Amino acid sequence: MARRRNHPDKGQLDLLDWAPSAPVKAFPQHTVRAASLAASVSKAVSQALRGCGRSREDVAARMTAYLDEPVSLPMLHAYSSEAKSEHIINVVRFVVLIEATSSRELLQFIASQFGWAVVEDKYLPAIAMAERMERRAALDREIDADRRALKSNGVL
Repeated sequence: MARRRNHPDKGQLDLLDWAPSAPVKAFPQHTVRAASLAASVSKAVSQALRGCGRSREDVAARMTAYLDEPVSLPMLHAYSSEAKSEHIINVVRFVVLIEATSSRELLQFIASQFGWAVVEDKYLPAIAMAERMERRAALDREIDADRRALKSNGVL
């Protein structure tokens, strides 16, 4: 029997290390869980700001440029603070924050409130195909049930 090498070639892919891509990108649930929806939104904003790879100053500047109205750094801090419940981000600024941070997780946070998911357009044909396959499987089950009934009645 051949001995297995302890240190595989670094250039060789290991099937056990492979993970499929995640079509839905979401914040870990425990990082945005809070006592109220407003507090959860603040936590989501904070997570997006922390994970976007840009400074808050840069995000505020991007939002200001996009909106053509000032978005100050203190206001951005207030949006991400659970303690500042009177400064909940409005929908227009939320959309601009998504653009400034490139955080699909923010959009998924909102969609998940309704049991929905945000996926890239490239996955839509696969979803449509899966739906058609489900309909075909349901039709196959109906046909099989009809065939069994016809056989039991001596028609087939």
